[in-house]
Amino acid sequence: MKALIIRGGWAGHDPIATSEIAARELRAGGCEVELADSLDALRDLEKLLTLDLIVPVWTMGKIEREQLQPLLAAVKAGVGLGGWHGGMCDTFREATDYQFMTGGQWVAHPGDATARYIVRMGPTASPITAGLSDFAVTSEQYYMHVDPGVTVLAHTYVAPGNGSGDPYSTEAQAAVDAGRAPGITMPVVWTKRFGKGRVYHLTLGHQASVFDLPEALTLMRRGLLWAAEGRALARA
Repeated sequence: MKALIIRGGWAGHDPIATSEIAARELRAGGCEVELADSLDALRDLEKLLTLDLIVPVWTMGKIEREQLQPLLAAVKAGVGLGGWHGGMCDTFREATDYQFMTGGQWVAHPGDATARYIVRMGPTASPITAGLSDFAVTSEQYYMHVDPGVTVLAHTYVAPGNGSGDPYSTEAQAAVDAGRAPGITMPVVWTKRFGKGRVYHLTLGHQASVFDLPEALTLMRRGLLWAAEGRALARA
């Protein structure tokens, strides 16, 4: 398998460090990995079609039509797309075709930029989450606009007031996490199809240290490999 990781954009999301973690995990999974530091790596559709996986690690920024159109065409043809956090879904905010492909877009943090919350497996079972239990993470919690057509593999709950612009309440979030109060379901892991391509997204990964959590690292590795493996099915 062959993967292209394109890294850049806002430095606060550790694009270099997180992309190196992903490259390591993909290589361990049998992928040949190329790292690129320019969106111009997307201009060559013929080259993109030789890949099994494209991994955008590029928070915010802008993408030119001559870069976006080959990316869209490659994924539609069966090349996998996978990524995490803002590197994939707080990216190219003006490019709605890109957002349609990825399945979601970050819009807010429901409270402080850093919060403790619980990641819960399900509702859909998948080899990506098999054997993993619910776990706590202290990092950015993403409130996202999500395509209702995605398949949610893991989620979290946000206290209703915290998700509605009220002053953030740690107590309300703790009650939701403990199951004492209802919450807003917010996807953390999802998959979808774009044309023949498999698409995977993980909202965790604000900084490289998040992947010190074994569960987060497992979700990254399994999800990216799942997206890459779909290329063989697209060729069949």
